Amino acid sequence: MESLKGRLLVSAGGLFDPNFRHTVVLVGDHDEEGAAGVVLNRPSSKAVAEALPPLAPLVAPGTPLYRGGPVRPTHPVLIAEFAHPELADLLVFERIGFLVGEVPDDLEAGIQRVRVYAGYSGWGPGQLEREMTEDSWIVAPARADDVFTDEPESLWRRVLQRLGPDYARLSEMPFDPRTN
Repeated sequence: MESLKGRLLVSAGGLFDPNFRHTVVLVGDHDEEGAAGVVLNRPSSKAVAEALPPLAPLVAPGTPLYRGGPVRPTHPVLIAEFAHPELADLLVFERIGFLVGEVPDDLEAGIQRVRVYAGYSGWGPGQLEREMTEDSWIVAPARADDVFTDEPESLWRRVLQRLGPDYARLSEMPFDPRTN
């Protein structure tokens, strides 16, 4: 399978895993050893300043901490848009990349926008490929505005609608189909 790095994984209608139901995941890395990314559309009720005070200067006051996935949920992962892409620890697409580990103090000037996530999403060797054959995910191109959307709760629906009429019906599917 071609690498999905820099692409979006949009959960399909049959994916009922609560970690990924109605999610949009930005794939940061994908090769024969597995894949990793972050869920873009799950803001938490905690602000970055409350949960991770040292990272608060990187974001606007009141900015929520996002839940990036079930792997290492106590570790921060940052996605940023860089003025100079070479500053990214892992460049994903265009000027969007990941920062992992310690964030250097002087890096703030090179960041245009940033989101802070608790944890990430990960797949072992062959796991994502298997999920793709099970139609668990729909692949879509990523845009910077997807990563930094002001309306993360509607991102799943909007990305599906952007994919065209074949996905219009799915985009209206409720989180819990039993409530339909």
